[in-house]
Amino acid sequence: MDEKWLPEYEAYMLSVFAKSAGDAPGAVGAAAARKIDEFALQLSWYPNFFTRFHEVAITLPKASFVLCVGSWRYDEKPHIFVNSQWLENLYARSYSIFALIDAIGVKKALAQGALSRDKLIRLRKRIDELASDHPDISFVTFADTLLLKSNWRLASDGINPTYAPERFLTLFREFQDVYRDLLGLEIYCVLTQGSNEFYEDSVLHISPSQNHVSLNSLGIPFAQLLEIDKAVRAAIKTGVHGPQDIYMDRMIWNSLRFRFGFDKRVEGNHSYHSPLTETPGTYYFASCQRLMDNLDRSEISFKLPA
Repeated sequence: MDEKWLPEYEAYMLSVFAKSAGDAPGAVGAAAARKIDEFALQLSWYPNFFTRFHEVAITLPKASFVLCVGSWRYDEKPHIFVNSQWLENLYARSYSIFALIDAIGVKKALAQGALSRDKLIRLRKRIDELASDHPDISFVTFADTLLLKSNWRLASDGINPTYAPERFLTLFREFQDVYRDLLGLEIYCVLTQGSNEFYEDSVLHISPSQNHVSLNSLGIPFAQLLEIDKAVRAAIKTGVHGPQDIYMDRMIWNSLRFRFGFDKRVEGNHSYHSPLTETPGTYYFASCQRLMDNLDRSEISFKLPA
């Protein structure tokens, strides 16, 4: 809650104690405290729980913390008052969705001479075509790995129509067809979302000299992307679970718009070390087809393939 509401909130609480309270002042953002140390408070922030369950991991620096007040006796939940500029930035900045797509069996294909230069050039051209169809998503390839990134923002009413993680499932389906047709390989995808310290920049930076490319990415979700990929490889190698198409951090998994009756909580999942949060993370996994079959299509604003 913005610190500017402190005087009005104090008057409101005094009226509560006097049993003559009116309406509570100000606007309150939903959040839950996860961890505290001498420098910051780690929070789960819920920018949208009306049209989807959307949770974002954020950090409240000690310098932006004002005070926390509540009353169990009067059923008043703790209110964290924060610096006005910090709160304004929280709602005004952009956030990101990240995807890491990797090909399976590349080492064997190279050993068999199955990946000719002609095939790789055709793959690059097809990725160029897909990128032109999605200008708001950055596409960066290196070796057999593809990194995707898009930005999203909150609307003025607090709901986030530009946040559409389901788009990445449809895009993954397209990449599946491309890799199968051109290289005869299967692929998998890791997905995360959340805050990004390059929050006022474009999805991609290319230097004027054309020899420096930056994904403009630093923060929890980008770090989670790499850690989940590492944990998935280890889990498959040790037989903890089998391979799947899609692996998602818990927060982006819970934010998907599934149809009524689909219990997302019982789907396959496994723990991983979530960097920068100091708390264990969880990733979920499933085939892309299973996810597509269970999305609530009536609640998604763009067209989904059959």
